[in-house]
Amino acid sequence: MTLRQTQHIITGEETSDGAGVHMKRLFPAQGILQIDPFLLFDEFGSDDPDTYIGGFPDHPHRGFETVTYMLAGLMRHFDNRGNSGLLEPGGAQWMTAGRGLIHSEMPEQTDGLMRGFQIWINLPAAEKMVAPRYQDYRPDQVPVKTLADGTVLKVVAGEAEGVSGPVNGVSRQPLLVDVTLPAGIAWRHKVDPAATVLAHVFEGGAEIGGRSLGTTQMAVLGDGDEIAIKAGPAGARVLILAARPIGEPVVRAGPFVMNTRAEIEQAFMDYQAGRFG
Repeated sequence: MTLRQTQHIITGEETSDGAGVHMKRLFPAQGILQIDPFLLFDEFGSDDPDTYIGGFPDHPHRGFETVTYMLAGLMRHFDNRGNSGLLEPGGAQWMTAGRGLIHSEMPEQTDGLMRGFQIWINLPAAEKMVAPRYQDYRPDQVPVKTLADGTVLKVVAGEAEGVSGPVNGVSRQPLLVDVTLPAGIAWRHKVDPAATVLAHVFEGGAEIGGRSLGTTQMAVLGDGDEIAIKAGPAGARVLILAARPIGEPVVRAGPFVMNTRAEIEQAFMDYQAGRFG
């Protein structure tokens, strides 16, 4: 086995998006536009409704996938094709925007904690114009495994410790695992050697790939077929994210991600002409 080493550490920066939702953005920021195939990684979390109540009103997408993983709070999504669903704590949504849709994600609460992640993952050229679809998973549909040392794994996509996540039918062989480690406990996991692998610490601190990370820091890992995480004295909670890179040209403009400028211009024309469903 070849253990992946941390090549770069990204620290989340305060920003806002949607209708004033406060969050910490890991990328695109700090000179990092993307980490193929990942396009965006946001961590949102607040118990002040003034910083999240505006939500994410109607906006279009084309050419990529959005992943929402909720830790706390309730988020309702709607789109212009009549789809709707409620994201609950511990639940997840994997949305393939494909050729285009207009949707919203709005808090279904007026107080309390709202916390989670929004991740954008690119689609290869051959899939950018597929029909949109959703995979919505309730908390009880996301498998949980507790190891003998107290480590707890919640598997949204891919496989960990013999448990497979519910996400299916997507390319790039994604892995999305929420790992909770007690103080001083280490966990190792085999990963696809062809994949891009990220490890985001969102509680406590951990040593990952030979380097120490604190809360709201992400490790971008180098080559290898195994990862190792060791929790610090306060324990750690880490989101592991992996997928095979695409290696194609990326042209992005706001909510559209395509391969050429002409395709981006066509996306704007289609949206303005009402051709997004």
